[in-house]
Amino acid sequence: MKAPKVSQSKAERLAKLAARKAPRAVWRKGGPARDFDVRDFGAKGNGRMLDTAAFQAAIDAAAAHGGNARVLVRGGKKYLLSALELKGAIDFHLADDAELLLSTNWRDYGGIKVFLRAEGADGLRISGTGRINGRAKEFMRRFDRKDEWWRPKHWRPRLFEIAVSRGVEIRDITFGSAPAWGLHILGCEHVLVDGIKIRNDLDVPNCDGIGPDHSRDVEIRNCDIVCGDDGVVIKTTRQPVDLGPCARVVVKDCVIETQDSALKIGTETTQDIHDIRIERIKVPSSCRAFNIQLRDEGNVYNVRVRDVEFSTRFHSPPWWGRGEFFSLTSLPRNGERKVGRIHDIHLKNFRGRAENSGRVQGSPGSRPRNITLENIAVTLDRWTKYPGGVFDNRPTTVVTDLEPHGTPGFSIREADHVTLDRCRVDWGKNIPDYFTHAVEVEDAKRVTLRKFQGQAAHPGRDKAVVLG
Repeated sequence: MKAPKVSQSKAERLAKLAARKAPRAVWRKGGPARDFDVRDFGAKGNGRMLDTAAFQAAIDAAAAHGGNARVLVRGGKKYLLSALELKGAIDFHLADDAELLLSTNWRDYGGIKVFLRAEGADGLRISGTGRINGRAKEFMRRFDRKDEWWRPKHWRPRLFEIAVSRGVEIRDITFGSAPAWGLHILGCEHVLVDGIKIRNDLDVPNCDGIGPDHSRDVEIRNCDIVCGDDGVVIKTTRQPVDLGPCARVVVKDCVIETQDSALKIGTETTQDIHDIRIERIKVPSSCRAFNIQLRDEGNVYNVRVRDVEFSTRFHSPPWWGRGEFFSLTSLPRNGERKVGRIHDIHLKNFRGRAENSGRVQGSPGSRPRNITLENIAVTLDRWTKYPGGVFDNRPTTVVTDLEPHGTPGFSIREADHVTLDRCRVDWGKNIPDYFTHAVEVEDAKRVTLRKFQGQAAHPGRDKAVVLG
């Protein structure tokens, strides 16, 4: 998925915001918050008349108050809206069952491609038990029965973009049916996302759940995510200004269902991504449970993932991934740029079933290094209709994108210093001919197996462990 284009004027704004000094405290200690009720500014909430002007007036008035201000969106109503600009030091509060409906008329957005956006909005809060309805299907052109997903119209907005902001909190809200990206956190610091529910459509492309991008000190916890595309995706997209690495991101205690990767780093890796901690994640269904796709010049390192329950399967061909329970790949996107390196990765306590291998895959000049796989138990089986016997290397134009290959339990290729500690492979009821070894190693140095358990899928034909 390509990052959106950024205008020169926006590039200038982002550069100034990124260079500013740390802000003063933006929330006053003590004292009740003052409410700015959108109805007092003319919002009707009938779901038919556009309430954008009233909402923006309430937001601007709350921001001018100078702290401890709450924009109150009362329940019992549906508010039809287009693009809104959120401001710092306010609490944008969706009370009770308040519902925000996206306008489906592109003319209402004035050329802006984001529904809720904020730049330099230090101290912004988004809270409440209300929901945002992105109306994704109304931004789609048709359903492609062959590829089993929706084809979008010429224009569709993203739901959120919070850019170059500090001290942001997003709590408890629900959003769903995003037409494109969900919550995009770009160049931010000190962000908490807690207890939100995402219900995007499983057959709509590019509707990622939560995306920290060039952001630092981010915590995502207690979230319940359903979306067609990546659930939580950590990246460093190519930007016209230096927004720094993505670092010190924590993801914990979440449930994620997708038709792409539940947990992903990449594919956009133009700057380093490091010090990532992920723990206690349930993945009831996805194409990949945990995935690093390094395709650009940045490095990915110091990543710790533990306590993941998964079920990973094939989906229709356009979705990236082919049922791998984890996938760490470092491959050239194209022949124009160098590729960084994956190193110092530790996966621990993974349990579940999968339709394809766990993979560590490097390339010349970019060999993953210092990879520890600890206490990982997988049952390989087939239960979907899609053809198997393939490794998915997308996106790349340098090697075969969909590579015909047998299916071992673990595949280690072009990597160094890889340890499998107390790992186990079992085979399910449906064992096709292309299921092969428990562990297959090709062009890798210093691969260590400690207390490994598992046989080949076809013991009379294949060895359990092949060290190449």
